[in-house]
Amino acid sequence: MTQRVLHRDIRREVWQQAWPTVIAMMSYTIMQFVDAMMVARISPAAVAAQGNGGIWSWCLLAALVGVVSLVNTFAAQNMGAGRPFEAARYAWAGIWIAIGSWAVVMVPWALALPTVFGWMGHDPDVERMEISYGQILAFSSVIPLIGKALSGFFFGIHRPRVIAIAAVVGNIANLIVAYAFILGPEGIPELGLPGVWFVPKLGVLGAAIASIAGTTVELCVPVFIVCRPAFAREFHFFGAWRPAWGPIKDLIRIGWPAALQSLNEMVTWALFMSVLVGRFGTVELAAGWAALRYMHLSFMPAIGFGTACAALVGRAIGAGDHDRAALFARTAVRMALGYMLAWGILMIVFRREMIGVFADAPGEDAEVLERIIHVGSRVMICAAIFQVFDAIGIVFSGALRGAGDTVWPAVVTVFWSWSLIVGLGWYFVEFHPQWGSIGPWIGASLYISAIGLTLWWRFHRGHWRTIQLVRPTSVD
Repeated sequence: MTQRVLHRDIRREVWQQAWPTVIAMMSYTIMQFVDAMMVARISPAAVAAQGNGGIWSWCLLAALVGVVSLVNTFAAQNMGAGRPFEAARYAWAGIWIAIGSWAVVMVPWALALPTVFGWMGHDPDVERMEISYGQILAFSSVIPLIGKALSGFFFGIHRPRVIAIAAVVGNIANLIVAYAFILGPEGIPELGLPGVWFVPKLGVLGAAIASIAGTTVELCVPVFIVCRPAFAREFHFFGAWRPAWGPIKDLIRIGWPAALQSLNEMVTWALFMSVLVGRFGTVELAAGWAALRYMHLSFMPAIGFGTACAALVGRAIGAGDHDRAALFARTAVRMALGYMLAWGILMIVFRREMIGVFADAPGEDAEVLERIIHVGSRVMICAAIFQVFDAIGIVFSGALRGAGDTVWPAVVTVFWSWSLIVGLGWYFVEFHPQWGSIGPWIGASLYISAIGLTLWWRFHRGHWRTIQLVRPTSVD
């Protein structure tokens, strides 16, 4: 009976931390999904360009997020150790890293994107839209970077509802701006929705403007909370604003493997979509990005469970309770598995209807749109198969990060991604081109399965139990 009560309490704690975290993690994905649905009304080329521009703008940004996201771990462990004031120091360390790395890394990367896209040999219209979309997101990336530092802080102090509210408000802002600037005066006449007559139809460029608007509004909510006098006093928040080398060094020391892992995954997936899948033309690219939009809706809640798990595991370890940390991880995995299994079933049963949402450009050749639906439906089957392994990998990655075990996952991620996503994908492209883009997608599916099983094995081996980032508070 006691054991049953314990497991019920664990499930309740995981869910209380996870549900607002899931909403927050889905924020940017929902923004991109809504924008892509509207962009799909422009042309298949616009869908492909938005996807490629977005993923390449995020390549280096993903590495910086990997470092800043460790604010969650240090804030949680210090809360568990009874040192809440230290959490604010790590929040500010994340903010200073965000500002400095944006200036040193992201601004030059934005200037380099035209050269990067020029190497890919895409259709000139696609390339033009890729560059404009990618550069706008890269130049404005300081906004989501600071947002990640503050969201990690609120997750770590176990107040995720603040970030969930911010996500909802940000999505509303994104929807309004996207509708106005992507579609302009045209609107969606078949649904009886009028356009905005005084705003020009900007297409992919309008989607980038909407993303900036959404992330800016989303950032304003946590900024408002930390500026409240009662909150600032509770955590001595503004007393910790000066750059402090200790917390900055801690985030970099523990966060660089997570940065390497995130950078590596983004680069290999960018090469996968833009080069390997892109080898087969705009139609295959549009189909792949349509399917990926649904994959993002599928795995982002799992990332929410992983982020919640990192905070709960970090707090338990900070309090010296490793067994409770393990229970948090296993419970979060089971919850994520249930969600992603449901998504897998939807992806198989409604695959054509789901892809059809992104093959809806008025005036486009019907054969082209049918080809997008056919290819995208096959990709959805691949995605449905690897859902279980994706859930396992995502949540155990969060659990290991919460414990401070970041180097080993980064190394195995690099190995599997270059072996299977890039290596095996290239093999299919070169030696079995008759399979089309499905060949590379088979390699990607094997990668997700391999990384899920590997991270499960790592967690259950228990090395994370020997890692100590902060000392538990002594009891007199």
